[in-house]
Amino acid sequence: MGLNKKSVDDINVKGKRVLVRCDFNVPLKNGEITDETRITAALPTIQKLLNDGGKVILCSHLGKVKNGPNEGESLAPVAKRLSEKLGKEVNFVADYNVTGEAATKAVEAMNEGDVVLLQNTRFRGAEETKNGEAFSKELADLADDYVCDAFGSSHRAHASVAGVTKFISEKGGSNVVGYLMQKEINFLGNAVENPVRPFVAILGGAKVADKLNVISNLLEKCDTLIIGGGMAYTFLKAQGYEIGKSLVDDSKLDYCKEMMEKAEKLGKKLLLPVDSVTITEFPNPIDAPVEVEVYDVTNMPADREGCDIGPKTAEMFAEAVKSAKTVVWNGPMGVFENPTLAEGTIAVAKALAETEATTIIGGGDSAAAVNQLGFGDKMSHISTGGGASLEFLEGKELPGVVAADDK
Repeated sequence: MGLNKKSVDDINVKGKRVLVRCDFNVPLKNGEITDETRITAALPTIQKLLNDGGKVILCSHLGKVKNGPNEGESLAPVAKRLSEKLGKEVNFVADYNVTGEAATKAVEAMNEGDVVLLQNTRFRGAEETKNGEAFSKELADLADDYVCDAFGSSHRAHASVAGVTKFISEKGGSNVVGYLMQKEINFLGNAVENPVRPFVAILGGAKVADKLNVISNLLEKCDTLIIGGGMAYTFLKAQGYEIGKSLVDDSKLDYCKEMMEKAEKLGKKLLLPVDSVTITEFPNPIDAPVEVEVYDVTNMPADREGCDIGPKTAEMFAEAVKSAKTVVWNGPMGVFENPTLAEGTIAVAKALAETEATTIIGGGDSAAAVNQLGFGDKMSHISTGGGASLEFLEGKELPGVVAADDK
């Protein structure tokens, strides 16, 4: 997978212009940042480059930018917060063109230890398309070296993630990864390629379709694969059980059978729920009080919907984690947004918090669940990328990782 990449520790940036692709895709409400985790996570790399005398040019996307550039998705609030956290002014270039004359002038005026933040990269429509060559070159023209520290975007071959590296290389510059990327590569990459065993993988979430290749790849790598969440019901139906009104993907029944056969053939343990917490009506709003009944998967009523793993399953999953040396978890065990239906997810999070193993949470909903439930600081690593960590677990090469120079 090419995990041995040059990092910010391998280059000398004194007096040089360094373009850093960060992940500043923060949630905003009325122009205010509601969660600044991603800004805080970017600080060590930025600080390192500033201390080494670099001229630091930051870029990132924010939001989906469906209807063209707009103030609601400007990076202005990020510049303000970043200035406060760094204790120095971050010069924000508000130009919607991102790399236009305003950016060129701002970079020309930089001294060592200065910081410039460019406008939302997605304001340039070309960011996400195959023909982002011109934008890639304009970004590279602003800098001497490039640092990718945006793991959450590293699975996309965008101009500011991968495209820019070609032009940096052409001018003799370095393309390296930042501390955040390095940590993701070390934890996620090594967990999949070189795990300390026994290696237990836990997959949850709603859809089997989202995790097809992950299931297949992890079966080859891990010793035990645990499947919970909504996707477990398709597996249970494939085993011939009544699953009532539970979430199911009938087009994936054969795939589930194949995976169960594959586990058996490879001598791997594949653990599925043995009991389920069921409801009659889905709560509206999602966190509204709800009445539940627990049934074994062998006798689930046809008129009820499974929304969480039951207590026997929670115990079985927790037991499987106890002897593990490496655990990767992606996807909650039930509708964790509802306190009544969060018990299974809490039980798994608690088991991970209490184990001596290296525990890696694969971004997205599992990261949100672990943090919300107060177990975040007990985990070895919580990934910053939902989609990117899933593709990493699939064994895919990520454009943002591949594009960095090898050691």
